[in-house]
Amino acid sequence: MRTMTAFVVQRPGADTVASERIAVPLAGPQELLVRIKAVGVGIHDSYFLPNDISFPFPIGIEAAGVVEEVGPAVIGYQVGDRIAFVSSMQRKGGVWAEYAVVRTDALILPIPDGMSFERAAAVPVAGNTALRALHPLSAIPTGGAIFMAGASGAVGTFAVQLAHRRGWEVAASASPRNHDYLLALGAALAVDYQHPGWPEEVLRWRSEGVDGALAIQPQTTTDTLRVVKGGGTVVTVSGDQAAPVGGVHVTGIAYDVDVRADAIALMDDIVSGAVKLIIEQVYPFADAPKALAKVQTRRARGKVVLSLA
Repeated sequence: MRTMTAFVVQRPGADTVASERIAVPLAGPQELLVRIKAVGVGIHDSYFLPNDISFPFPIGIEAAGVVEEVGPAVIGYQVGDRIAFVSSMQRKGGVWAEYAVVRTDALILPIPDGMSFERAAAVPVAGNTALRALHPLSAIPTGGAIFMAGASGAVGTFAVQLAHRRGWEVAASASPRNHDYLLALGAALAVDYQHPGWPEEVLRWRSEGVDGALAIQPQTTTDTLRVVKGGGTVVTVSGDQAAPVGGVHVTGIAYDVDVRADAIALMDDIVSGAVKLIIEQVYPFADAPKALAKVQTRRARGKVVLSLA
């Protein structure tokens, strides 16, 4: 039996992760076994787990690596392929490990030439989320305006740039230390989410209100509704529950939309420099608990990544 090092939840309800030697998972007929080279760290990694799993269980849902084995029913992939992927809710274990299994119906992106594993691992979750979150706002015309609540993290970093490239004017909230960062990404206005007067700042910028909004951080949807014009839409990226107000529609991320082609294009745009990929810090795999603690502060700028290289 082959074994590997992985960071695992050791028992049900545990609030910490630990390094252990465990068995390398076996690829099924429609699965790939991937040697992990880098991991994208997410705030939910330690508790976003499938039901009915065996412990110790490796955490994590986002990674980049090299295909080592291909299941007998797999079409379109071969040993040696460089891929980045989201391996969400898979009972064989997550990606905070030297090896992971991914189903071929998951979001799998080829890594373009010129992109490192560390950079590739930072794209699938945040890029996929930003693209799906913006989809309900796609009817906003060029020259329209949107607001993003809590935009300095990984999802907001992509969303601000993607919205700006669509010809939309963007206002975004973050702590003051991140205002110049947001403006450099293409935002036209940055406001302090801790200041009680931030909605009035947005309405001074667009007196009639913005056309739509992303409530990225938790507990931001209710206040965000105040700056959207009647008939507009607020997308609750965090999953907040809020009742519509003043004719403003409230919806969630468009999970049923296929954005794979857009995500592949995003990878290419990152390589070309058309879109900025911001990685705040790359941690060695041995320091994975420190990386998790960092993202759980919700104060990371851009993405945090683990390197297994």
